[in-house]
Amino acid sequence: MSNQTVTRAEVTDAIVREVGVTRQESSDLLDRTLELIGSALETEDEVKLSRFGNFVVRSKAPREGRNPKTGEEAVIAARRVVTFRPSPMLKSLVDHK
Repeated sequence: MSNQTVTRAEVTDAIVREVGVTRQESSDLLDRTLELIGSALETEDEVKLSRFGNFVVRSKAPREGRNPKTGEEAVIAARRVVTFRPSPMLKSLVDHK
C-alpha cells in the first residue's frame, strides 16, 4: 500500500496535462477554486462537490480536556471545525482499491 501524499504542485501539473492550460493558469485555477471553497466555509455554507463529497462547518461546544503529558485538566474552548463527508462514489472508489 502506498503512503504517498499528493501535493498542490502535483495537482497543478495534472491540470496542465489533462486540460492543456499553462502552468500559471493551472495554478491560478486551483488557487481560485480553493479560495471559493474556503470563503463558502468561512460563512458556514455547505460545499457540495458532486461525485466527491461535502464539506460542512460544525460548531463544537467547550469541553473539559486533559494534557496528555502532564495529566493537567483544562477547558478546550468552543470552536468551529470543517468536516468532510465523502460521496458514495468516492467511498466505493476508495473501498475497491
